[in-house]
Amino acid sequence: MLKINNGMRAALAAALLGGSALGVTNVVAQEKTVTVGGAPMYPSKNIVENAVNSKDHTTLVAAVKAAGLVDTLAGKGPFTVFAPTNEAFAKLPAGTVDTLVKPESKATLTKILTYHVVAGTHSAADLMAAVKAGSGKATLKTVEGENLTVEMAGSGLDVVDAKGGKSKVTIADVNQSNGVIHVVDTFLMP
Repeated sequence: MLKINNGMRAALAAALLGGSALGVTNVVAQEKTVTVGGAPMYPSKNIVENAVNSKDHTTLVAAVKAAGLVDTLAGKGPFTVFAPTNEAFAKLPAGTVDTLVKPESKATLTKILTYHVVAGTHSAADLMAAVKAGSGKATLKTVEGENLTVEMAGSGLDVVDAKGGKSKVTIADVNQSNGVIHVVDTFLMP
């Protein structure tokens, strides 16, 4: 019987994935991951590749697919995404999500989802510095075209939408190969 040790497993996995055993081991060992929705988020993966693994973002992933934004958010970027959790979606009035993911609502869904995205990579430290420089507020132009406002909330950050709704950043600086995700607890509305 052939016995396979951990080194051989790594070499086999690397061969199947098209890399070297040493490279696969080193990349995984060197990456500083953040756990979101029970899964590690790898900085070497893009926004979509990581988001699909988060149990807390299944509704967001389904909405991104329904809006046809997968290729965009898997693209070069960079993007800063304020990613609402399933609980954030659950705060919406009953039936809202079901209506938004219908094909006839694609334009509305796209507008709302791109309101959660800002061009460029904006870390929590960058946002805090902008808030400080802006006398307590920083304005960010979204990919959708309207503005979001970022404010300090204790030692963290709140994101304020166009309607005055506030969303707390619950997990900041989830680095991606094409930007950064900040997990938020409330859906933002343009």
